[in-house]
Amino acid sequence: MIPLSKDELLGKFEPEKHPDFVRVHDGLTEGSEHWLRKIAAEAWHKMRMSALPDQVNLRIVSSTRNFERQKQIWENKWSGKTAVNGIFLHPEVQMSPESKALEILKFSAMPGTSRHHWGTDIDLNSVEPEYFETEEGKNIYRWLKVNAHRFGFYQPYTARCDSRPIGYEEEKWHWSYLPESRKILKSYLSLIDYSDITDFAGHELAEDLSAIPVYVNGINPDCK
Repeated sequence: MIPLSKDELLGKFEPEKHPDFVRVHDGLTEGSEHWLRKIAAEAWHKMRMSALPDQVNLRIVSSTRNFERQKQIWENKWSGKTAVNGIFLHPEVQMSPESKALEILKFSAMPGTSRHHWGTDIDLNSVEPEYFETEEGKNIYRWLKVNAHRFGFYQPYTARCDSRPIGYEEEKWHWSYLPESRKILKSYLSLIDYSDITDFAGHELAEDLSAIPVYVNGINPDCK
């Protein structure tokens, strides 16, 4: 893999114009257009096809998100336009900026720190924890835990435990194509510092909240 530039690591590009990205076939996704790195898209297609005979219908609900899209998600939550864990964080809510950021960071990354910038990570079927308590959701998660690694996909945000005590809350929907994302993570940790994480509401908190070691690198040890 050709080393990524800082802009690529930070999501500051358009995947539809990037030569290493392809659009995932509409029949395999939900919602708007989805783009992945070519090798990750090929692995995803094989995994989805393999799951169908087991009556498991995997669908991408989120894939590559560039910096601007992640900024929109983050700032909608920061401003109170979008609910955060059932609460609207309007400016009049009595909450410090640090507390607000930590609440958003339970499930959403600061722009420039998201694995979704890399073209290797996908959210499957639903981004609601409650879905994975339904029979369908449990069946999908069981299948992924047993089979996803055969196609190179691993869960970066597993349940909190001694080996992953920090970072985002558990995300049963988030799976990463490890043959590529592991290399990209190493590049990110080597090249990106807090001076690069800027240009969004609350960006000045990134260093105080240890966004890089806690959230970028606070993942399932199997994904490092």
